[in-house]
Amino acid sequence: MAEELYIAGSCNIGTREIMRRRIVALSGVLFALIIASAVLSADSPESARWAVFVPLLVAAIGWIQSRRKFCLAYGLAGTFNFGRMGDIKRVNDPVSRNADRKTALTILLQSIGVAFAITLIFYFLPI
Repeated sequence: MAEELYIAGSCNIGTREIMRRRIVALSGVLFALIIASAVLSADSPESARWAVFVPLLVAAIGWIQSRRKFCLAYGLAGTFNFGRMGDIKRVNDPVSRNADRKTALTILLQSIGVAFAITLIFYFLPI
């Protein structure tokens, strides 16, 4: 296995953390599906369909983080982790911290966009 290294604005989590993000993404999808089926089976008003947004946001954040090998929260906090869970290290270089914050905000905006688009599709489904 290749050695994992911190790269400012590009990579701030290792294999274990990436797997954790995938689990979060799948959990968000599962929760969104449960909410969607409950909303549809209860014959709820159309506005209740917006309830899938938050779990879809969680799923999108988890998935995008796993694909980019970058943790949004670590990026905002100026930290990284390639070791065991909780073995967080601080980014000392201000330029690297700024690059990490920019990437973190990009991931957040992408995730909001993905969750909003899927929620809109669900909202307008004629079922």
